Formats: sequence, C-alpha cells, structure tokens
Amino acid sequence: MNKSEVKLSLPALTALVVGSMIGAGIFSLPATFARATGGLGAIIAWSIAGGGMLTLALVFQNLATRKPELDSGVFIYAKEGFGNYLGFTSALGFWAGTCIGNVSYFVLIKSTLGTFFPLFGDGNTIYAVIVASFILWGFHILILRGVKEAAIINTIVTYAKIIPIAVFIIVLAFAFKSDIFAFNFMGTSDITHLFSHYHEYTQSAQHIMAGDGMKESLFSQVRSTMLVTVFVFLGIEGASVYSRLASKRSHIGTATVFGFIGVLCILCLVTLLSYGVLLRPELAGLRQPSMAGVLEAIVGRWGAIFVSIALLISVLGAYLSWSLLAAEVLYSAAKTGLMPTELSEVNSNNVPHKAVWLTNIFIQVFLIITLFTQYAFQLALELTSSLTLIPYFLVCAYALKLTITGESYINSPTELRNGLIFSAIALVYSLLMIYAGGMKYLLLSTIIYGPGTILYYMARKENQQKVFTHRERLLFIILIASAVIGIYAIAMGLIQI
Repeated sequence: MNKSEVKLSLPALTALVVGSMIGAGIFSLPATFARATGGLGAIIAWSIAGGGMLTLALVFQNLATRKPELDSGVFIYAKEGFGNYLGFTSALGFWAGTCIGNVSYFVLIKSTLGTFFPLFGDGNTIYAVIVASFILWGFHILILRGVKEAAIINTIVTYAKIIPIAVFIIVLAFAFKSDIFAFNFMGTSDITHLFSHYHEYTQSAQHIMAGDGMKESLFSQVRSTMLVTVFVFLGIEGASVYSRLASKRSHIGTATVFGFIGVLCILCLVTLLSYGVLLRPELAGLRQPSMAGVLEAIVGRWGAIFVSIALLISVLGAYLSWSLLAAEVLYSAAKTGLMPTELSEVNSNNVPHKAVWLTNIFIQVFLIITLFTQYAFQLALELTSSLTLIPYFLVCAYALKLTITGESYINSPTELRNGLIFSAIALVYSLLMIYAGGMKYLLLSTIIYGPGTILYYMARKENQQKVFTHRERLLFIILIASAVIGIYAIAMGLIQI
C-alpha cells in the first residue's frame, strides 16, 4: 500500500457517513413536521423512513461491491439495467433535484436573514432573490476558477452543523414537558383551550390551526411528512464512495449502519423534543429555520441568533459541494453519451464550465419562480425529493433485476436471498414515497423531464444514433403529455405552487 494513502478507521468512516447526510433540512424539521402531524405521526414517519432508507443504503452498498465498474453516478445503474433513455431520465432527475435543493438553500438563507431584516421575508421577496442571485453568480465565478472544497471548509461546515444541533437537543431535553408532548401526540386533538394555560400564539399559528391540517387522519398526516423525510436523507448514496478509504472493507457496511442510525436518532430527537416544548400550532406557525424559533422560545433571542449564524455557515458550505455535484452529474452523463458532449468540456482549471453554466442558469430560473410561490422552501424541499425518488427507484429496480437474473451472485445463495429482500423492500419504499408525494409533484417533475429530453435528443443525434426505441418513445409521449397537463393545471390554478 502507498504510505501516503490515508486509510480510515471505523469511527472515522462513521463520522464521514454522518457528515454526508446531515444538511440544511434538519434546521427546518420542527415547523415542517408540526404543519403535517403530531408526535405519533412523527414516530410512524421516522420508523417508515428509517427502515426504507436503511435498505436503500444497503442497496447502494451492495451495488458498489458487485458492480465496481459502474462508477459514473447514480444514473449509470438505470442506463445499465433499462437502456439509454431511462439512464438519461435518471441523470436529468438527479441533476434537477440537486439544483432545486440548492434553491432551497438560498430560500433558507434569506428566510434566516429575514428574521433580522424583514425585507427578505420568508426568502421569496424580490430583495431575497436579488441577493441570492449575487451569491449564486459569485460562487459561479469561484467554481469556474477551480475553487473546490478544501479540508478547512469541510471542518468549519461540520462543526457549524453539529454544535448547534447538539446544543438544541440538550436544551430541549431539559425544557421538555411531558404534558405538552401528550397534548401534541395524536395531532388531531382539540387543543384550543390549552393556550389559556400557556402563552399567546401567533396569527400564523391561529391560521394554520383553523385549517384542515390539524384535522386530517393519521394516515394523511404521516403521508404529508414522507417527502420531508426523503429530503433530509438525501446523500445517503454517498456512503459507498468511502469504500476505497476503509482500512478494512468489512467496515463499510458497519459504518453505513452506525452512521445511518446516528443520523436517524438525531433527526428523531430534533423532531420529537420540539413537540415537548411548544404546542403544535405554535410550532407550525414558526418561520424557517424553525429550529431557531424553538430555541428562542426557550432561551431568548440569543438562541435564534446562535442557530441562524451556524445555519448560514453550514448552508453556504453545503451549497458549494452541491453545486460541484450538480455539474459533475451533467459532466459524467455527457462522458457516457447521455448528454451533449459539450457538457463534458473543461476549462483551463479542469472545471466542466458549460455544465456549471447550465446548472446555475437552471438555479437562477427557479430562484425567480420562488417569487410566485407562497411556501418557497416547502416547494423546493418536496420537489427536490420527488425528482430524486425516480433515480432512487431505478437503482432499486436494477438491484432487484440482478437478483432475479442471478448476475454477480454465482455460488452465493445467502447473499442472493439477502439482496433480493433488501432490494425488494427498497423498491417498495421508493414507490410508496412517490405515491406519498402525490400527483402534484409528479406532474411538476414531468415539466422538467419532458422538455429536458431535448438534451438527450441532441446527444443521440450528435452520435448519429437512433433517438428512441419503441418503448422509449412511448415513455417520452407520456412525459410530454404529463408536462402539458402540469402546465395547464398551474395556469388554471388547479395546482398551487
């Protein structure tokens, strides 16, 4: 072994797994969950998400071991298993989801600043979009010059995420009131009279409480949280990339499980402890990032400032890495012939500059769209999850296909059985998440998938290849028809964004 090559121990690998999964979404959990469900619904939601995402993590780990040559990205599994067009669709969806995830970062940054500077509102005012645009193109210039994440940036971002979350959990553990948690537990109880025993609630909380969100069935409540749970676990596929760094390959599976369980525990604590300090309508009425509002309600203004500063550092650092990831998806897809070859061109700094340009133009368009949305962060969060679920589903389908054909499982009946079980569970889970997201987000996703096919058309013509097979043409027609329906629904007000 090369002495200069650093090998990581099990604790170090586990820490890397945790760091790759914890992002900005955790700072929004208290209000996001409270608007959808109570304590019981949250427990059920995290149980479903925990089991489903763990099997998905194991599927990624298994594929990385069995198909090490497929290392171009998540979309490569769809291409290998189901053809070029589905491979392209997977790449496009994963890229678009990553871009809109970056939009959610900008909205959260401006919403955080809106706590102190009202002109930014909830992150979707004209001033918020202008400032976000300056940041976007500032990062664009840095990335084109070859600026990548250095170790110092990773270190600062990691501490910025972990320290405020740890402080939040400790403070809430001491402030936790079992009677408040009990009142919030079912999520459907009539809790109006309880406010006379506590403090006044905001007008936004009154409005939310008056709506149907507090009266939905438990099933509807849990369903409403599903895309949120997907969003906070995005990046789980990144755990498999650490295999080459492990001192022992057996540590990869252990680190994946330990890291995942650690993140799941943190997410559950942030969500459930919040139900024990504020009544559900109060939590639901908090502006994002709601973790700052919860801490402020307990310790005063410094709590909101503390969380807000940490979030800004964390999100800006995460934005840099996600911008590079988005451009990398286009670059890798172009290298495999699924996107126009121009997107694989690099500048003198070895940066795929045209992929970076397309990525940031797409983000800019969606930043402008946030001006016309009521809940910009919620839209970005759930649309990101919906777009990413299609690539995840195709990964699970490919893993299941391998177990059915027996490819790479020769003389391994036990491994074949385990692979079949985990891939089948992960496939069902991804389907359930797509269903939970509802028709609204599927239609919104097709508005990107359908017209985005122009990139695939350009790539196929460029390589003088037939554009579609008969099945692929049918899929394209369905996507275009769905995109037309989606645009019509938005124009007629049938879909609210």
